Order: sequence, then structure tokens, then C-alpha cells
Amino acid sequence: MSTASAMGTISITPLRNCFEGAVPSVLATCSPEGVPNVTYLSQVQYVDARHVALTFQFFNKTRRNILANPWAVLKVVDPYTGHSYRLQVRYLRTETSGALFESMKAKLAGIASHTGMAEVFKLLGADVYEVLQVDPVPSPAPAPALATPDQLPRLRQLAAALNASRDLDELLDNTLTALQGICGIEHQMILKLDECGDRLFTVASRGYEQSGVGSEIPMGHGVIGVAARERTPIRISHMTSEYIYGKAVRDSAAALGLHHQLETAIPMPGLAECRSQMAVPILAGQSLYGVLYVESPEDLRFSYDDEDTLQILAHQFGWMARSLATEAACEPGAEAPPPPAAPARAMAPTLEAASAAEAAGARATQGKPLQVRYFRADHSVFLDDDYLIKGLAGAILWKLLQALQREGRDQFSNRELRLDPELALPDIADNLEARLVLLQRRLAERSACVHMRKTGRGRFALEVSRPLRLVLIE
Repeated sequence: MSTASAMGTISITPLRNCFEGAVPSVLATCSPEGVPNVTYLSQVQYVDARHVALTFQFFNKTRRNILANPWAVLKVVDPYTGHSYRLQVRYLRTETSGALFESMKAKLAGIASHTGMAEVFKLLGADVYEVLQVDPVPSPAPAPALATPDQLPRLRQLAAALNASRDLDELLDNTLTALQGICGIEHQMILKLDECGDRLFTVASRGYEQSGVGSEIPMGHGVIGVAARERTPIRISHMTSEYIYGKAVRDSAAALGLHHQLETAIPMPGLAECRSQMAVPILAGQSLYGVLYVESPEDLRFSYDDEDTLQILAHQFGWMARSLATEAACEPGAEAPPPPAAPARAMAPTLEAASAAEAAGARATQGKPLQVRYFRADHSVFLDDDYLIKGLAGAILWKLLQALQREGRDQFSNRELRLDPELALPDIADNLEARLVLLQRRLAERSACVHMRKTGRGRFALEVSRPLRLVLIE
């Protein structure tokens, strides 16, 4: 490969496998007096076709050299072929915050855990270099042609699978099914940003014994929270204890003094031995919808090509989720709230209420009443002694159960919930859609006697098979 002639043709994209951290890279620098220095690097990060970023961890001779003399030579190795390449580079700047820094910090944590150097490898900055020339290192075996595999057929299949979705529920299922069937990714989840913008909650998952629907993780914690906060993909190829989301949730609770709440929190799904993980932000323009997360028990499971593919997929998901929610909110007549009852005679409301309550009781089979406890402070709901859900989804369920018991009404619309002043929903359609999907899936998992069934575009029914005893706890 010859890239030394025309500067404009230099591209290190075909070398991205060399930047996985599986084989240490070597950096050669020189002092202003001409004294060379060679050191091994923990990590080299691909930035774009002309730039790489190196870890700045120590105030050492290498650091002093590049600040005084920015020219250096970097040797990288492809872990799959064993072939090496020399990159002539020039130091440009050091970044100590932002997307690039956080991505390298997360990946370094994985490398540190993998090599038993977690207490030594601490990232101080991301040093950005321009690549000026690339030369293959002579080898007895000929270097393979550096051509990235064609990802377009796979992207086309993924796009078609998502495009077949008619609502958010189908979009979630189609996305996870496509990732599993087309990309061969077995363990995955999709998380949605909450209304306050400080937490993410799981709306769908695949490949786990427990789905973890409704589980939460704070913004900025673990690989998922960092990817959301920085709005950049985070990909780790080795096991790391620092960036697993279970630890992130526990650390967040401990910092807030919420140890007792862990008993009622929904556990996050996840692999006990995760060796590769990737979190990709789901964006719709400048708006953060949530995070697509995948993991594997294998080292080096996800490549740069996988990162590119999932990033494109996440963008399509974000726009489709927003579009489907907007369509549902604007569907003519589909979400019209039920007409108010006619006032009639003075006693009519009481008689109608009694008749409605009797009808509601008739729909519920005889048996021990189901006690539904609702805690107004955090809108958490318990079915008997089983914790179900909290937050906006809990407030919605309480509203539905009250209407069922008081009015005998089991048919509802998204629109009436959106317009209900007591719920005070934010003016973003997809928040309600996501919470309803979350509530429907959580009920399907945790309750044998309360279910939500879709009856049309923007409409659903609440089905209860036991008498209810609603208990409000202020």
C-alpha cells in the first residue's frame, strides 16, 4: 500500500482493525536535541480518515517530547492478520472532555480491567494527531488487500425491517429482531430518555432471562449513560468493571442515599460476564431519544463496521419513533376522547355510576380482590405485594384503574391521556407512546389479572380479571 505520494488520498479507514487495542501500538518521539524515545501505548483511537487520538496518561518523556517536537512515528498492528503499519503523525491538540475523551476513557477502562491495570490506567487527555503518511512494514507474508466489507446489503435489510413498523411497539420488536437475525447480535436492549432528561428507562430487550423492562440508569453513568450524555457511540472490546451498568445503578443510588430503593427497583438485564459492549445514542436531529445497547460474552465482538451500522440504524429508529408518535397524535378521530355523559336528571349520575360499577364488576371474575397500592410521592404501583412500576407509567395506570372502577369504562385513547391536566404530560408525543408500551409490557410480565390490549390506532382496552381494591397512599 502506498499513501505517501498524494496527501489528499491518505485514508486510515481500511486500518481501523489496528485500533482495537488487542495488540499494543508503539509510538516513537524525539526531543528537540535529537534524542529518540519509544513507548508502548494503551490505546489508539480512530477519529476519522486522517486523524487518530492517543491516550495521554502520564507526564513522562513522551509527553515532553511531543509538546516540544510534534512529529512522531506510530506503529500499529492488525490483530486479525498480524501485519504492521507505520504512520507518520503530527500532534495537534489535547482534549480533556467531550465525546472523544469519554469514548477513550471508557475503552481504556476495558483495556485496564482486561490487563489487571485498572489502578494504573487513568486517562488524563486524548491527544489528537494528524496522519501524514502510511507505510506497510515489510513482512514475509504479503499484506492482504485492505478493503472493508460491503455493509450496504445488511443496511438495506435492516432499513426494510424497521420501515415495516406501524407503531412504536412494532418498531421496537422489529429492530431487535433485525439485529438478532441480520447482524447476529443476541443480547440487546433499547432505552428511552425520560421526561426530565436525567434518566433512561428500558423499553425493550432481547436475549435475557428477564427483560428488565422499566429498569432505569442515570444519565452519565456506565457505558449507556455516558453514550447518552455525550451523544456519541461508546464501544468496549474487553471486560470492564467500571462501565457495567449494574455498578452504575448501584453507585448512583449510593451517592443519593437510596440503598433502600434498590429492593423495589427493576433489575437491569445483562450478561454476568460481558466482554464486549457498545452503546449507540438514538438521535432524531438534535433531540436525544434514547440509547441502543448491545453486548456479548466474546472479546472483540463488535467492530468499527458494527459501530457504523448500528449508528445508522439508531438514526433511522429515532426518526421513525418520532414520526410514528406524531402520526398517532394527529390521526383523525382515532384518539378523540369519549363524549361526556348527558346530565339528564339529578339522580342520573349516581344511577349511571352504580350501573357502570356493576358492569365493571361483572367483567371481573369472582375471586380474592386485587389490592392496588398507589404511592403519590413517586407514582409507584404495587399489585398486592408485587412492585410493578413507578413514575409517569404508574400515574397513567392509576388513572386508568380509577376510571374502570368509578365509571366502568375499559376503553381509552392516547389523546385523552395526553390532554388530561392531572397527568401534566410534556408536549412530546413519543414520551406518552413509550410509557404506554412500557406499561403494556410490564403488565404482561408481572400481572396475571391486569392487561392492556390495543384496539386501534391510538386506542386500547384495560382488561381486569379480578375485583379491584384501590388504595391511595399520600
